Amino acid sequence: MTRQIIRVTADDRVAFLQGLVSNDVERAPCWAALLTPQGKYLADFLIVPDGDALLIDVDARLADDLIRRLTMYKLRSKVRIDPAEMTVARGTGPAPKGAIADPRHPALGWRLYGGQGDDGTDFDAIRVEHVIPETLVELIPNETFILEAGFERLQGVDFRKGCYVGQEVTARMKHKTDLRKGLTRLRIGGAAPVGTPITAAGKDVGTLFTQSGGHAVAHVRFDRIGPDMRAGGARLAPDD
Repeated sequence: MTRQIIRVTADDRVAFLQGLVSNDVERAPCWAALLTPQGKYLADFLIVPDGDALLIDVDARLADDLIRRLTMYKLRSKVRIDPAEMTVARGTGPAPKGAIADPRHPALGWRLYGGQGDDGTDFDAIRVEHVIPETLVELIPNETFILEAGFERLQGVDFRKGCYVGQEVTARMKHKTDLRKGLTRLRIGGAAPVGTPITAAGKDVGTLFTQSGGHAVAHVRFDRIGPDMRAGGARLAPDD
């Protein structure tokens, strides 16, 4: 897990992020996403209060682009956006002093800013068990819609906080449509690379992602889930 911490400081830090991200920054620590105006995912991150600053805990591969986009939105806001030299540790055992609970799901345990490394927990197994998406695996920039990825179930979106980038599309998906596609857990026999298409009876069902312990996370059309699905050489079936 390689993370980059971005430190957001100065008087407008809360209001600035509040108008951009999917969750209520005033309730931080929280998990949130930055979206395109069309409601598609660009980056997900944890937002953590740290004295007179807010820390953004993001996958290091997305950090430069996230800083660039935040800076673009800055305009006249009284805010500073700086990369910080800070490590992140995480685990599921007894939480060390100063750690925070991961706000997405209790099974994800704790995170400690300034700590070193993980405690050996198999986080892929946890993610598969609880259908928790991972950056650049199930969460794909300019493609994923966050409600299809489970952000509501995982406390990553707030529908009462007011406007943010992509809010209109996200709210419309919530209130005016039934989700026909999304992440789910399937049983799997065998294995196939992440990103392998899933088919059944010659029809596209979706895409296979993280696999662990005879189960897999997949993005599927719910009306096409059935007992005879395949992804490459792997067989898939509805989870019990």
